[in-house]
Amino acid sequence: MLILLLAIAVAAADQATKEWVRLSFDLHGSVPVLPGFFNLTYVRNTGAAWGLLGGLNHWLVVLSLLMLAVLVVFRRAFHGGRTLHRVALGLMLGGIVGNLMDRMRHGYVIDFLDFRLGSRAFPAFNVADAAITVGVGLYLLGAAREERRARTRAARDAKAGDAPPAGA
Repeated sequence: MLILLLAIAVAAADQATKEWVRLSFDLHGSVPVLPGFFNLTYVRNTGAAWGLLGGLNHWLVVLSLLMLAVLVVFRRAFHGGRTLHRVALGLMLGGIVGNLMDRMRHGYVIDFLDFRLGSRAFPAFNVADAAITVGVGLYLLGAAREERRARTRAARDAKAGDAPPAGA
């Protein structure tokens, strides 16, 4: 249930913020929030992350649907009951759905979070992109933590196997 609620919340927040930007800004219009560091800038992305695969919207719709199917079908194996992985899965699903809705409705994804550092600009992104990125990061963090626990258990078990029997 946590996964579904989080996915719905992410997709809804993503769509609400994109609609606000679409209705409030001219294309490429920008408003500084933290001058020199963070702007709200309305851009359209017909590609994937950082504009890669630009113009391949139809293929990206197919890829998004495929990823949703894989994550839903294999969700139990994916999260294994761990809360951190459930949160990660909810974030990723919500993000994929948010961007998929844009691709299907508009033929592009609305991006607007525009970070800069001096003359360098990070590619604009949106709430869905952030959720996917954080979800992947949480999943990898949880997987690394599980791996570390497994190694610790294995080392402890190996050490216990080397110990002389009790009372010997």
